[in-house]
Amino acid sequence: MRHFTLTQLRYFAVVAELESMTQAAARLLVSQSAVSTAMAELERTLGAQLFLRNPSTGLKLTATGRRFALDLKGFLDHADLLFESAYGAAETLSGELTVGVFSPLASFRLPAILKAFEATHHGVDVTFLEADLASLQTALREGRCDLALMYGHGLGSGFSSQVLERVPPHVIVPEGHHAANTPGQEIALRDLAGEPLILLDLPHSREYYESLFALAGVEPNVRHRFAGYETVRSFVAQGHGYALLNQRVYNDVPYSGGRVVPLRLTDEFPPSEVMLVRLDSTLPTRRALAFEDICLRLYGATRP
Repeated sequence: MRHFTLTQLRYFAVVAELESMTQAAARLLVSQSAVSTAMAELERTLGAQLFLRNPSTGLKLTATGRRFALDLKGFLDHADLLFESAYGAAETLSGELTVGVFSPLASFRLPAILKAFEATHHGVDVTFLEADLASLQTALREGRCDLALMYGHGLGSGFSSQVLERVPPHVIVPEGHHAANTPGQEIALRDLAGEPLILLDLPHSREYYESLFALAGVEPNVRHRFAGYETVRSFVAQGHGYALLNQRVYNDVPYSGGRVVPLRLTDEFPPSEVMLVRLDSTLPTRRALAFEDICLRLYGATRP
C-alpha cells in the first residue's frame, strides 16, 4: 500500500496557495521538477486529481483539491506541534493567522484583542478580513480565514461557535428628539412607530432588526439604508431619523457632528451574540486556538 509523505503535503499546501509550481518551488527553495514530481505522486497515491493543468489558464485546484487544501491546514499545524514538543518548543507560536471580522465589530473589539495577542504571541503574523456576516461564512468555507469574530445571525450549518458576549439592541435618536430626555433614558420600540428609520442594511443584520420590529408589532418606516455603522449614526445625529443598533459607542458625537442619544429598549428582544466561529470539518490551528483563548480571557469566558 502506497502512502503520501509529509513533504508531499507541505509542497501541496504551498502549490495550492500560489497555484503555481514555479512560484512554489521558489518559496520552498527546491527545483520545479521536485515539486511537480511530488504533486504527481501525491495524486497517484490519493487516486484523485487535485489540479487542473491548462497551458492557457495555468494551474487551478479541482473541487477535490480545494477540500483537501482546506482540511490539510490544521493537520500540518498539528504535525508542527508534534515536532516542537519533541524539542521543548511547543509554547512558541509562529506563522500566519487570518481572522475574519464583522465590519461593525472591528473598531469595537479588534484593537484590544490584537494588542493582547501580540503581547503573548509576537511571532504570529495576524491579518484581518473585514466583511459582512454572509461574506464571512463564505470566507470560512473557502479557507480564506481561520476563524471569524462575528454575530451569530444567520449562521448556517457546518460551523462551531463560542459565544463571547450577548449585546442587547438599543435605539439612538438625535439630540433634541422628543424621547431624548425620557426618564431613565428608555423607550419601547412601538413609541417610535411611524418615525423615519435609518437602517443598518447588512446581510443577516437586516433580518435581525426586521425581526425585532415584527416582535414589537411595528411596521418600520425605513427612510435610508446604509452599510456603514458610522454613516447610520451620522444621519441620526443630523435629525434624519432614529436607528436600531447593538454595539454602544462611548462617544455620542459621530463624524458629521451633532449628537446622538442612546436609549435602552423596554421590549424583551433577543440580544445579538458576539461569537468566534470556525468550520466544524477542519482542525483548528494552534494559532487559531491561541487567538480564541485571548478573546475568551478578555471577555471573562472560559472554554467549555
